Amino acid sequence: MFVYIIRRLFQMIPVLLGVILVVFLIMQMVPGDPALLLAGEGASAENVAKIRHQLGLDQPVMLQYIHYVGNVVQGDLGTSLRSNLPVLDEIMTRLPITIELALASIFITIVLGMLAGIISATKQYSFADITIMIIALLGVSLPSFWLGLTMIYYFSVKLHLFPVAGWGTWKHLVLPAITLGASGAAIVARMTRSSMLDVIRQDYIRTAKAKGLKQRVIVYKHALKNALIPVITVVGLQFGILLGGAVLVESVFAINGLGRLIVDAIRMRDLPVVQGGVLVASVIFVFVNLAVDVLYRYFNKRIELD
Repeated sequence: MFVYIIRRLFQMIPVLLGVILVVFLIMQMVPGDPALLLAGEGASAENVAKIRHQLGLDQPVMLQYIHYVGNVVQGDLGTSLRSNLPVLDEIMTRLPITIELALASIFITIVLGMLAGIISATKQYSFADITIMIIALLGVSLPSFWLGLTMIYYFSVKLHLFPVAGWGTWKHLVLPAITLGASGAAIVARMTRSSMLDVIRQDYIRTAKAKGLKQRVIVYKHALKNALIPVITVVGLQFGILLGGAVLVESVFAINGLGRLIVDAIRMRDLPVVQGGVLVASVIFVFVNLAVDVLYRYFNKRIELD
């Protein structure tokens, strides 16, 4: 296991380099000149050229990329063009908020999704099964920003149960977490149902029933553990989707997290913040994928780590 983890950590290096390169090239194609934004309207061409030289924007793109990667290796993500603060400091100020939101959302995704999927599988073709699958289909189909605005209207404006926007208390967390986790819960519910239906038809489940074991023991101890492998895969992928979806949700609920920081940086063409934010999110996602692979081995000893 230790050797496998070390090997996977080394495999992250080209992945992260590729992520940095793709983001770097995309930001180069975004219209607008960061030097002109910093210089302000009416600035002379000489001042704009001076700022471009100070920022290194007058160098070839590949050379800019090489310099940036060299700085990242040393733990330097650059300096924000807007605030003139270290990018890493700005990210670490906002990151805990996004992580808290993502963890709350993934909790909702796992708990609601797996419970719904188990109920659907054990009561196949029943009214409960059909109802849950219809709700899951709606959960996958509804855009997160529309769901967020709808929940704000009913639960905040009409019923006054939760704050409209902002961050600070557990009440501020409820609506954004549900909005962000709803789609994932629907996907996990469908996957759990499908996986559970495959498992409960196996011979060892029939044997357990013939031995007189309680239905609860059969479902949660024997069937669920063997049905978790595809569910774990989906949950791991959903965590990455949640980090991306946080951009919209944080904007809807006016949450000053990493997603909103990246959006504001894109609007201002603050390249170092955009690149640093995406890089940090990519590192988190890569480590989540590593954790998913380790969990495969924990839940199914027959899986070989290769």
